[in-house]
Amino acid sequence: MDRQNLTLMTDLYELTMMQGYFKNNSRNEMVIFDAFYRNNPCEGGYAISAGLEQVIQYIRELRFEGEDIDYLASLGIFAPDFLEYLRTFRFSGDIYAIPEGTVMFPREPIIKVVAPIMEAQLVETAILNIINHQSLIATKAARVCYAAKGDGVMEFGLRRAQGPDAGTYGARAAMIGGCIGTSNVLCGQLFDVPVKGTHAHSWIMSFPDEYTAFKTYADLYPSACILLADTYDTLKSGVPNAIRVFTEMREAGIPLTFYGIRLDSGDLAYLSKKARKMLDAAGFPDAVISASNDLDEYLIDSLKAQGAAITSWGVGTNLITSKDNPSFGGVYKLAAIRGEDGRFIPKIKLSENTEKVTNPGDKKIYRVYEKETGKIKADLICLTEEEYKEEDDLILFDPMEPWKKTRLEGGSYTLRPILKQIFKQGECCYTSPKVMDIRAYCQKELDTLWDETKRLVNPNKVYVDLSQKLYDTKIELLKQLS
Repeated sequence: MDRQNLTLMTDLYELTMMQGYFKNNSRNEMVIFDAFYRNNPCEGGYAISAGLEQVIQYIRELRFEGEDIDYLASLGIFAPDFLEYLRTFRFSGDIYAIPEGTVMFPREPIIKVVAPIMEAQLVETAILNIINHQSLIATKAARVCYAAKGDGVMEFGLRRAQGPDAGTYGARAAMIGGCIGTSNVLCGQLFDVPVKGTHAHSWIMSFPDEYTAFKTYADLYPSACILLADTYDTLKSGVPNAIRVFTEMREAGIPLTFYGIRLDSGDLAYLSKKARKMLDAAGFPDAVISASNDLDEYLIDSLKAQGAAITSWGVGTNLITSKDNPSFGGVYKLAAIRGEDGRFIPKIKLSENTEKVTNPGDKKIYRVYEKETGKIKADLICLTEEEYKEEDDLILFDPMEPWKKTRLEGGSYTLRPILKQIFKQGECCYTSPKVMDIRAYCQKELDTLWDETKRLVNPNKVYVDLSQKLYDTKIELLKQLS
């Protein structure tokens, strides 16, 4: 997990295309590529942007070392002059991106790369790998935290993640999405986020009896005393022994600042309600009842509906792997090529599937808010030269069904551009916030969503509309190619 050379973390065809452009030097035009996704994960109403800091690190360190050149030469498909070019390769273009923690929607550029085509082509795979993974986990975490309705959610998935990188960067993304801590100590060290955890069943089993195990743990960690109560019998043994230890702590004058039990098996709704009554009757109404055991947003939502007395949730496998939706589906498509006059010529990809037809040209995104509530009305994708004034009326329409139109009166809405410049002529001009600051920003972003958009099942759709000029450009290209 220390610094890695990720230059060769690319698909072979990126390099073979690069060589093709190199051999036809006149073909190394300045181009625009858009990275975007087509459908929200988990059939939800939104996604959360994450992974930009790692994209920045990748671009900054993008260079071919001697061993990389030697390996590529051994493949027998790259010419000596192209390999010599790679020795001095550096990214020289511009990059724009939606900042981490931002709510985002399908078909709008998450990242826009403006660079010579050889450079823009090379970075495709790594950008998608990084953004797809972390945005997926951040989105899943936001859904889980929404289901928890203000309770703390801890990320506990490292041992079930698909390798060290997925476990550590996934935990980072989960923190951005709203988790209050992670069990992953390396993530805590790298990204300065809270690390949390209790103990395993093996701790209990290694002692002569459950009470002694609890007592020993409480002596070691009196200010973070969460006892795993289901090793033997939750209600007949675990909870009574925990109450005994808490009583002794109180009688000894030890402050009970953060204490309680954890349930990791059985009927969590039934057991938590019974345990709550036992703890309350013993004089411990502020004792935490936390739960783990294959949780996800749907199970947490169900347990809430059943009146479960759980106020802290440890979510592992289903979060770190986004088990029900294990891939994000981001793509990277050519949007424009600069012509001899210096202007960008829009390009479009056709498909028999309407949603796979791309949006052409050099674009930017405005987020449109209802002024009265501060909630998102829509996102508007337009060409970079277009300008809008909030005092003017604004007409929005669905690009898939353009007869569906909404007119916003001037003064009733606000606009915010959401793409930020990250690299300018190969130099980074953006400073990534700390993860916990991104998390706080993400919570504010989620507050701009309507409740109907955040619901877990059949959420209301936030429209991503095209400006009239961009829509007309798209239709004209479709006519030319039909």
